[in-house]
Amino acid sequence: MTATGTAARRAADRPAALLDTVRAPALGLFRAVTGLLFLCHGLASLFGVLGGNRGTGRAVEFAVWPGWWAALIQLVCGGCVLLGLFTRTTAVLASGSMAYAYFVVHQPDGLLPLRNGGELSAMYCWAFVLIAVLGPGAWALDSALRQARTARAVTAGPAPGPAAGAAPGAGG
Repeated sequence: MTATGTAARRAADRPAALLDTVRAPALGLFRAVTGLLFLCHGLASLFGVLGGNRGTGRAVEFAVWPGWWAALIQLVCGGCVLLGLFTRTTAVLASGSMAYAYFVVHQPDGLLPLRNGGELSAMYCWAFVLIAVLGPGAWALDSALRQARTARAVTAGPAPGPAAGAAPGAGG
């Protein structure tokens, strides 16, 4: 390869390298914003705040299937995803609830999301799939808890072995 070709390749790789450096923070922000918006839907539906359920100003009735339960999933999963706590598990649950919403509530009104009003359900479903697959990114409680466990394991050292001269299986 010529020197000019190598220099051109290095110049082309610079934007990609720059984007790689902000990958974890960008994923962390994506996770947090997605979780916050999902949490807001749950708050609106459960408590009638932020415009209420579907903009009615009212909350859904307690324990009514599926609205109240969907709102509870939105509240709990949205909060966990926002904080980055149990991120992958709650993102899978949130994604599944949005897939259910799309196929049960929206899809009977038409195949395409633009026709059946299911764009938000479809977008949330796939956003949560992405979060579940890629993990929480930066600034997540999952990461802080993992680091704390690792630090504790390192300072504790290896587990003590059996006492010298003790027969295997002999216990007190």
